[in-house]
Amino acid sequence: MDGASLTFAPLLPWPVLAALALATGLLCALGLWRRARGILWRGAVLLLGILALANPVVVREQREPLGDIVTLLIDRTPSQTINQRPAQLETTLEELRASLGSLDELQVIESPVEGGKGGTRLFDALSSSLAEIDRSRLAGVVVLSDGQVHDAPPNLERLGIDAPLHLLLTGQPGEWDRRLVVDQVPSYAMVDEQQELTLRVEEQPDAARAESVTVTLKQDGELRERLSLRPGSVTSVPFVLTRAGQTVLEVEAEGAPGEVTTLNNRQVFFVNGVRDRLRVLLVSGQPYPGLRVWRNLLKADPAVDLVHFTILRPPEKQDGTPIRELALIAFPSRELFEVKLHEFDLVIFDRYSRRGLLPLAYLDNVARYVEEGGALLEVAGPEFAHPLSLYRTPLARVLPGRPSGVVYERGFTPLLTDTGQRHPVTGGLEAAWNGDAPDEDSPWGRWFRQVDVEVSDSQVLMSGAAERPLLVLERIGEGRVAQLLSDHAWLWARGFEHGGPQGLLLRRLVHWLMQEPELEEEALRARPEGEAIAIERRSLEDITRQLTITAPSGASREISLEPDADGIAEAVVEAEEPGLYQVGDGELTTHVAVRPIDPEELADMRATPERLAPVIEESNGAITWLAERGTPAVRKVSRGRATSGRDWIGLVRNEQYLVTGASQLPLLPAVLALMLLLSTLGFAWYREGR
Repeated sequence: MDGASLTFAPLLPWPVLAALALATGLLCALGLWRRARGILWRGAVLLLGILALANPVVVREQREPLGDIVTLLIDRTPSQTINQRPAQLETTLEELRASLGSLDELQVIESPVEGGKGGTRLFDALSSSLAEIDRSRLAGVVVLSDGQVHDAPPNLERLGIDAPLHLLLTGQPGEWDRRLVVDQVPSYAMVDEQQELTLRVEEQPDAARAESVTVTLKQDGELRERLSLRPGSVTSVPFVLTRAGQTVLEVEAEGAPGEVTTLNNRQVFFVNGVRDRLRVLLVSGQPYPGLRVWRNLLKADPAVDLVHFTILRPPEKQDGTPIRELALIAFPSRELFEVKLHEFDLVIFDRYSRRGLLPLAYLDNVARYVEEGGALLEVAGPEFAHPLSLYRTPLARVLPGRPSGVVYERGFTPLLTDTGQRHPVTGGLEAAWNGDAPDEDSPWGRWFRQVDVEVSDSQVLMSGAAERPLLVLERIGEGRVAQLLSDHAWLWARGFEHGGPQGLLLRRLVHWLMQEPELEEEALRARPEGEAIAIERRSLEDITRQLTITAPSGASREISLEPDADGIAEAVVEAEEPGLYQVGDGELTTHVAVRPIDPEELADMRATPERLAPVIEESNGAITWLAERGTPAVRKVSRGRATSGRDWIGLVRNEQYLVTGASQLPLLPAVLALMLLLSTLGFAWYREGR
């Protein structure tokens, strides 16, 4: 590729040479007008002198050819993972590599395009690739994609390239798809208040199918509603959160034969339930030093709306005063225990016994309130073992502990049972307690009274005197009940014998009763951790769990989880696909989004050339459906020639080179110029002398 060129190295500045040339031209013109003899030869002498001053030089370059560059953009976004597109992509990529490798002096740069925020950013990847190369060597750009590109420019001016752009389309022409669109769903919602989500079903192209579509709404894995919607119609669906914490809403439109994918037929949302005001009804009976423990605990939380009913008249005081006259104002017992009972989130009986103040019908209402989803906590004192015990009322059907009539009046240290070590209400209490333990066997202070009960299938979390049940939990119907069988928890709050985690224990207990998700003893949780999924399964049972992990594409795999001593089994599994995963063990199900698919990507997953057609046409490139024509052949063509055909695509031959050396040869060296000037001048005199 060596080449020669003519250049000038003037001995005088170009303006001076230009002025001399102009003067020479004027003199010659004047001589010709006056018909002066020998004017042409004199002009030739002057021009030859000017040419010698211009110093023409022949430059000969030693050139090293530079190969052309082709950029290969490979679309690996989520829309490329459906149907036969992965196979089409890999087959074409292999054939294309072989075809490009057979061309001489061609450098291939592959740029994979991953999914991310904003959909498929193909031209961002192209700009990054072009920033690292010499654009004058660019022979062309080949794109392997389904055409769903979300950053296509209106023209090539922004890219600054002068090369053909070819699109090799995966997928099938004429695809159709159905997708579910949720226009509005709250991120936070009040518990027990009706909320709405707005949704619609779209079909692409419009009105691809005319029949109605079945849409299901699931809440925490349970079917809540089944709808029949016509495509394009907007529908508001009501739902109610029944507990605080995170609730999973799944909305899914039924799939149809022939649609390109069902990835966008399903939407999952995490709605956080919050309580506006926690309404607690506290009924205190026999006065004792810990009377204000529960009141102080609940009133310290500004989100708690507390109604406290206290009986200050001890039963041994018999002065004949009628019960209806024991208060300055009439207590609204009917309003609290009949009319508005279900408005309370928790009912607490603190050392309360039958005294005729509350009719048995009201206590039956409380039992029914628990069975229908309410929460009840009983803090038992010696009265629970007496004939006037609450167990001898309709509440007996919801209380897990049956009094044996024995009351232990001696010192004991509350201890966690095996179940208590695993249960989230009491698990980790010893580690969380920051007090100074008197010794290793007594992490906290002693209590001095306990009511003995008999339990059957209830959860015993703490034991006390004679290793008898101290803290008992049980689910009753849709509600929950807890019994604390001692009235000496206040000793921990007072710091007796270094105290204990009284506040933490009672707060956890109240939150468990109100069904806070974080305190569920049987729980399955999953969270994204980089490119993986971290799974945690909490259980009171010491058994191996088989979990099924379902990927966004529908592929599933199973793993085994072994629990540790605290009943927690953990695992980290690799997430090979982006999108929403489902994790379940047959009893519990949860969802986790790993590199979630961007909504723009899900909006339309049909293969289409329309988004890239303007820039491809401007660059004189070609669009090829791989499903119809297969992988096209690749040729090199000269600039200005056609860059595509029916079964081939062309790359421009740029013929760029690198100069490795150069030599210069003056055309009029000084001696030669002097000889020519003298010869011409002598010949001019000779002609004039004749």
